[in-house]
Amino acid sequence: MTAVTHIVGAGLAGLAAAVALAGRGRRVIVHEATAQAGGRCRSYHDPVLDMVVDNGNHLILSGNHATFGYLRAIGSEDRLIGPADASLAFHDRRDGTAWTIRPNLGPTPWWLLSPGRRVPGTRAADYLQIASLLTPAKTARVDETMACGGVLWDRLLEPFLLSALNTEAVSASAALAGAVIRGSLARGGRAYRTRIAHPTLSAAFIDPALAFLEAHGAEIRFGDPIRALTLSEHAASALVTDEGPLALGPADRLILAVPPWVAQDLIPGQEAPDRFNVIINGHFACPAPAKAASIVGVIGGAAQWIFAFPDRLSITVSGADEAMTSADKADLAARFWADIAAVHGLPSALPPWRIIKERRATFAATPEQNAKRPPARTPWKNLFLAGDWTATGLPATIEGAIRSGQFAARLALDGRRQ
Repeated sequence: MTAVTHIVGAGLAGLAAAVALAGRGRRVIVHEATAQAGGRCRSYHDPVLDMVVDNGNHLILSGNHATFGYLRAIGSEDRLIGPADASLAFHDRRDGTAWTIRPNLGPTPWWLLSPGRRVPGTRAADYLQIASLLTPAKTARVDETMACGGVLWDRLLEPFLLSALNTEAVSASAALAGAVIRGSLARGGRAYRTRIAHPTLSAAFIDPALAFLEAHGAEIRFGDPIRALTLSEHAASALVTDEGPLALGPADRLILAVPPWVAQDLIPGQEAPDRFNVIINGHFACPAPAKAASIVGVIGGAAQWIFAFPDRLSITVSGADEAMTSADKADLAARFWADIAAVHGLPSALPPWRIIKERRATFAATPEQNAKRPPARTPWKNLFLAGDWTATGLPATIEGAIRSGQFAARLALDGRRQ
């Protein structure tokens, strides 16, 4: 009988694992508890806005190699769009100042020598402080590694790290912040050109993956929650479904690509992050102005990032505090729209809107929570973990999720513990 790899969870980590395995001719069965794939990376038709929107706005950087490899495999690399250069626009709501940083593409950052290309009010020497994050202590916080203040921190580093880590930057893990810096700012502008999914996340990441898996003979079982695992001393021997136990053969493999709290329910004693941070997204049914930048960072406003789409304007707030998380959605919509209107010169009248609060969007990227992330390998020789919460070396990002799925797939292909 042909060996099967069972993948529990059809979020990005599970889909990445399934694509990698099916592409190598492995028989794959994906078990998804809900009626749709994508997890937190999904799109849906919103009846209030009467348009398809993303559950959340996700920013991809051009240096995210695992992400682009996944998209190439499923034939949708062209569905990430963005500027040819590494420019990024900002607007400070406190004084109305607007500027655009314009890094050069190569690894030598000569752009820092030009006042018109760097953050206003900064000197080239200010950027040397970023080097302290390249090799930080494993258990250190960002504020124990570098000075967290000044114009550069306020107008670039803090918003950049907050969005990447979804955690207050000063208290975040310096190791995870360093991983972000090494993969982006330290590699030159070619590695951090901004990209967003077009027209939607599902169109770029999910629908083409499902089509790829179907074409390669993989089976996707929606509405198929796994209630328990049967674990022997050395291997997982069965999945418990609503239809009864599903036995695993000697050559079968199992990848759990589920949220950490689900993994802890299925595996007794499984260590995992247990503190989570909120991301708030807002969508407004107003076409972006013709010359609007695709992404604008907002300093000193309620919104942190504004995304421009042909049919809508959207915002994201990472690491939302309790006051914002508990705030009335109508009040938030008015505050966010005030930022959008100021940045893009639009009327103050509030258009139709939708506010989405993802309360367990990512684990809190602190040193303590980072230390709780488990490796992909488990004590059971045929059982592997995947997900952005596992020990990927990255914060909880699309790149981390895809990388984890691809690594779990490699372990399953090896057919042995490593």
